[in-house]
Amino acid sequence: MSIDVRVRDETTSGDVLQELALQLSSERLTVAELIRTRVEAEVRAHHASDASEPYRGLVQPERHEERLNGPRPPKRIDPEKQVEVALDAFSRGRVLLLVDDRQLTELADEVVLGPGSAVTFLKLIPLVGG
Repeated sequence: MSIDVRVRDETTSGDVLQELALQLSSERLTVAELIRTRVEAEVRAHHASDASEPYRGLVQPERHEERLNGPRPPKRIDPEKQVEVALDAFSRGRVLLLVDDRQLTELADEVVLGPGSAVTFLKLIPLVGG
């Protein structure tokens, strides 16, 4: 059974950065599977988009890629690398995940989604000097 879910990226002040629809193959999955599905979907969407559009994902390509390719990420983004960066960001607490207002903290945590479930990723920005 597949389930459609809306995913939002927000700042800690509640500003919505972006919203996207995901189609999941199951209503039960782990945090790691949810992140992987989300990142792979946004990379696919980027590859199908106009080359002039910047990549807007949960995480951005690493800085060394930017040095090699200029200030804009290359049109072709490696989805596996992006998944790896996103999972690391979650593990390090740089991205928080809330499902129905419940914070999930481990990649192995199970997520159970139902109709109308709210999936929110909070992107934390490190403080200067800290």
